[in-house]
Amino acid sequence: MNTLEEAPWLADLTTELPSNLRLQRLIGGLRAHFCCGAVALLRLEAGHLRPVVVDGLVSESLGRRFAVHQHPRLAALLARDEVTVFDHDSQLPDPYDGLLDTLVGEPLPVHDCMGVALRVDGRPWGVLTLDALQTGTFDAAARATLARCAVHVEAAVRVTRLEQQVHALSRASSQHLGEPADEQHLRAALDDSEILGQSEALLRLQEEVKVVAGSDLPVLLLGETGVGKELFARFLHRHSPRQGKPLVHVNCAALPESLAESELFGHRRGAFSGAVTDRPGRFEAAEGGTLFLDEVGELPLSVQAKLLRTLQNGEIQRLGADEPRRVNVRVVAATNRSLRDHVRDGSFRADLYHRLSVYPVPIPPLRERGDDVLLLAGRFLELNRARLGLRSLRLSADAQSALRHYHWPGNIRELEHVISRAALKALSRGASRNDIVTLEAALLDLDALQSPPTAPPTDAAPAPAAPFMPFPPTRPMPLREALDTCQRQAIEAALARHRGQWARAARELEIDPSNLHKLAKRLGMKA
Repeated sequence: MNTLEEAPWLADLTTELPSNLRLQRLIGGLRAHFCCGAVALLRLEAGHLRPVVVDGLVSESLGRRFAVHQHPRLAALLARDEVTVFDHDSQLPDPYDGLLDTLVGEPLPVHDCMGVALRVDGRPWGVLTLDALQTGTFDAAARATLARCAVHVEAAVRVTRLEQQVHALSRASSQHLGEPADEQHLRAALDDSEILGQSEALLRLQEEVKVVAGSDLPVLLLGETGVGKELFARFLHRHSPRQGKPLVHVNCAALPESLAESELFGHRRGAFSGAVTDRPGRFEAAEGGTLFLDEVGELPLSVQAKLLRTLQNGEIQRLGADEPRRVNVRVVAATNRSLRDHVRDGSFRADLYHRLSVYPVPIPPLRERGDDVLLLAGRFLELNRARLGLRSLRLSADAQSALRHYHWPGNIRELEHVISRAALKALSRGASRNDIVTLEAALLDLDALQSPPTAPPTDAAPAPAAPFMPFPPTRPMPLREALDTCQRQAIEAALARHRGQWARAARELEIDPSNLHKLAKRLGMKA
């Protein structure tokens, strides 16, 4: 074994390396130096410890967040200023039960655990933990060595943080000339842990969003349901010059058409029945900050015209007011539908679409993010472990493979539901909360989600869908009239197949039910 002074990680402190590689080499070196089973570096964030680098633990452990108050060993490390050893007879539960890569899914045998709290610039930063499967590994000499190593780990963390701050300052100076990047801005710029993943597609997207965040351009977030568009809206706001001002979230799909204008732009007293006081809208609430319009394609056409005026002139007009008001708000919109199609069918204004999509940002679906699915699964496993009061909750190798190969039409939201449902099934089938609960592939029930069973034929079942063939026009007609006729025929055929059930017809036509009603109304059809 090399002496501490000969350790290669000391040279890494003065070598230009990618920050993750420096920390990974450091943790790997510590594991070899102490001849132990696992080493983990965890950062303290809002009462949770987040694994930054691990060696000897399963990869999905990087996605977990360990609540300090739920893990007494981790809490004990944070509470002390010296190296702490938990001997083999310690009664405190080990947070890594079932997570060692050499003992996947098995309880840790009698073993030793050692750790130390880390401080950077006089403030608590996190902890360093070591687990040894051989009892007696962490003797007095090992404790003294770890105390000296902790200084080097803190130095490596400090070097890494300084490099990140220099990068953030450089980006800030190039994007916001003359604007100081204060400590609050730097903390916000460095706190990217909310969006979890290490895939190339995700990391590239995060860098792109950081760049566009420095401008005031409207951004349109595009992506399937459940990909995390709201997280990216918060990420964009946090990395923008407006990060100290409000971020106001509006779910356009939940706005009743009769109240949408008042919600967005506010109203004057007496503007309508029930308006007993003046009320500011969401634009005024977001003054100086960012307004996030989720599911923007659901806005009524009448409100779209006013939104366009605001984007063009920076002015709003409260319902019932005579004078406009100036607002300074950046608009970020999101949709899981094709606004181009809505423009073609007349349910969304073309001029508003072009205003909102100055900078479109497509968010990749989960199936294109590789092993990110396992990191996200790790987070949901830890959430359910804590929620259900389990000793440990993890995935079998077959379950991990199943998660990797499933196509995830519901993306991250569907993954969360799959993990939660599987954990409940395991308990309902007799798993003990005091054991390590391993979720097998069968519990995930992904085959049923991918290929739903066919219902037996009944008199009430809809007729099998036949391909729609438009009737040829009986006379020459303008293209617009021909398109309307074709759309009307397609809607009538879908309704006939589903016995007048508009929701089912909308699903077949792959259109939102509310938009189908709007289109039918424009075509002169009775809903």
